[in-house]
Amino acid sequence: MTRIVKLLGLLLCVMGLRTAWAEVSVGKVDIQKVLITVKQGQDVREKLKKNFDGKQEVIKKEEDTIRKLQEDYQKQQLVMNDKARVEKEKEIQDKIMALQQKTMGFQKEIQQMEQTLKRPILEKLRDVINDISKKESVDVTFEASTAPVVYAKNEKDLTDAVIAEYNKRNPK
Repeated sequence: MTRIVKLLGLLLCVMGLRTAWAEVSVGKVDIQKVLITVKQGQDVREKLKKNFDGKQEVIKKEEDTIRKLQEDYQKQQLVMNDKARVEKEKEIQDKIMALQQKTMGFQKEIQQMEQTLKRPILEKLRDVINDISKKESVDVTFEASTAPVVYAKNEKDLTDAVIAEYNKRNPK
């Protein structure tokens, strides 16, 4: 008898959950699209590109220097004694390693700069997403690229509304 009551209770719970889920409205926002579309996000991209281009120029100059050293070494290696050859090879190898370290340092610097510049946008974005979700009567809002939701019957894409509202609240 208690077994039947438990089974009946479980069945009612499952049916209740199913009914509750059927009424849930799901929203999604593509944060990456928002970041590249809002005006402040475009400013961040421009700053990052400018910084990256400057660093790329430094790297290119150093690569050219190394290439020139390698070409000179190739031309002179047959007439060099062993000691001079080893010194030249070490010089080239040291420059290559220094360039690799500089490149990694630049990458880390740009990533940190990107995080620093995007942080204020993401903080403001949270309020905008909350307000748009409430306005659209959405029960749950997911980030589109990371959400494990593959299908939702009542899904609303809030991305464009979030972009418009963010730009309205933050003109520059």
